Amino acid sequence: RDERRRPAPPDGDGVRRPHARAPGHLGRDRGAGRREGHDAAPAPAGVPRRLPEEGGPGQPLPGPAAPGHRRRPGRARRRLLRHGRVARPRQAGWQKGCGLREELSAIVPYLEEMKKRKVERWNQILDVIGKIKKISSEIRPADFVPFKAPVDQSDLSCRRLEELRMELQSLEKEKSERLKQVMDYLNTLHSLCKVLAVDFKQTISDVHPSLDEDGVPMNISNTTIERLALAIQRLRETKIERMQKLQDLSSTMLELWNLMDTPIEEQQSFQNITCNIAASEPEITEANALSIDVMNFVEAEVLRLEQLKVSKMKDLVLKKQTELEEHRRRAHLVGDEHYATQFNIEAIEAGAIDPSLLLEQIEAYIATVKEDAFSRKDILERVERWLNACEEEAWLEDYSKDDNRYNAGRGAHIMLKRAEKARVLVNKIPGIVDVLTNKVIAWEKERGTEFTYDGVSLLSMLDDYRIVREEKEQEKKRQRDQKKLEDQFKAEQELLYGSKPSPSSRSNSGKKLTRNPSAGTNRRLSVGGGPVRTPKSLTPQSRSVRSAKKTEDSGTLSPGSRGKGTASPPIK
Repeated sequence: RDERRRPAPPDGDGVRRPHARAPGHLGRDRGAGRREGHDAAPAPAGVPRRLPEEGGPGQPLPGPAAPGHRRRPGRARRRLLRHGRVARPRQAGWQKGCGLREELSAIVPYLEEMKKRKVERWNQILDVIGKIKKISSEIRPADFVPFKAPVDQSDLSCRRLEELRMELQSLEKEKSERLKQVMDYLNTLHSLCKVLAVDFKQTISDVHPSLDEDGVPMNISNTTIERLALAIQRLRETKIERMQKLQDLSSTMLELWNLMDTPIEEQQSFQNITCNIAASEPEITEANALSIDVMNFVEAEVLRLEQLKVSKMKDLVLKKQTELEEHRRRAHLVGDEHYATQFNIEAIEAGAIDPSLLLEQIEAYIATVKEDAFSRKDILERVERWLNACEEEAWLEDYSKDDNRYNAGRGAHIMLKRAEKARVLVNKIPGIVDVLTNKVIAWEKERGTEFTYDGVSLLSMLDDYRIVREEKEQEKKRQRDQKKLEDQFKAEQELLYGSKPSPSSRSNSGKKLTRNPSAGTNRRLSVGGGPVRTPKSLTPQSRSVRSAKKTEDSGTLSPGSRGKGTASPPIK
């Protein structure tokens, strides 16, 4: 009973297992296993088998037991197996037949399925490896060692397949990026070839033949991309060089056109070229804009204009010299003629001076005169206002000396209005002179040179005007004082001796009181007993007399004395 209650002994690995069938039950004859020496249970691991002559068949030799294994005598174990006390292991589905043929027939489908899965996995790996090789050969250089596929099938796991697929995705992404880069390079190269009139197909064929062949995969290796970049750089440098040369030629051509007054009709054929005179390199995208033919066309036109310029150089120098004189006259710089010796036409005819150099000097002098005129503009405008006021002042003095200025003749009211305006303007002259003096002093201090007006210092002209004006004021004051003394003397004489009859009253008293038929007409035509006369200021003769009188007697600056800087003092 004690032996029956004992648990099953552990196997050779030290782990207790459920009771198994007796070894004799594994065959087809269940009773055959009861015979000793047939289908004995295998000995535990680490325990040597007993030979038949040493003991019973299949019995373990005496020796050290395996770790965790309790050793039992062979007889007790046979007794346990005989009574069925050792548990049999659970059988798999393919082991239910309990026969070798049934077990083999059950295992074969599983084996076939595993073989099929192995073949499919191997084909998948080969497919991925083939794609990797193809893409690698496209994006790698020619000396690149291709991908080596494993010759054995030792590793067909899903992990290995996933690694290969990730590598394939990485290569496909790199290929798409390279394709995009190559297409961008090809577009840039096409635009450059279009502008420079270069054969695009020949250019890309020189880079790599596959770029121009149909039906052939495009080579996108590093070498091809580098060659495309070098071709683009070379064409861009050529484009910049031609653009700068064409812009220089266009500028020269425009200067020659302006210099020789070329008609607009002749300039129309170069309009598409001169429009890019200030364009940058990316802005020039027209086809054949920088071709060799266009460059030769512009060079030929510039050469023609240069030859024409040499033949017309004398006329051009005279024209520019006239233009210079006009600018100097407008700026009132006529008095300075030291430059005239430099621009001598006789020297040009004798060949002593290069006409081109002389023309450049004249143009530089014109630019200097324009700059001086711009800086003198404000002062010159004030000088014109001052001279106009001086003219009005001289006219007002002549008008004041005219005894018939108040006659009721034709145009008398117009003269009165002008005289009123002239008085207002004359009263502003002192302020104009003061402001003008301050402006001139500031200009001379800033420029460090004297401000001249038609060759005369403007400050000296203003000082002379002040002196003359003061003398005139003193003369007027002296005349007023003298007249006042004369009136006072006459009044004293009248008080002492009485008033004397005037000659006109004496002659009227001797006349008979007879009616004159023309008296009505004379009254209509005169005021004060005389016929109406045309004012002197309205006739050319009176103007000339007045101007001569103004020059001789008046102390004001006449229009003819501009630029002289002097004025004759009035006659006292």
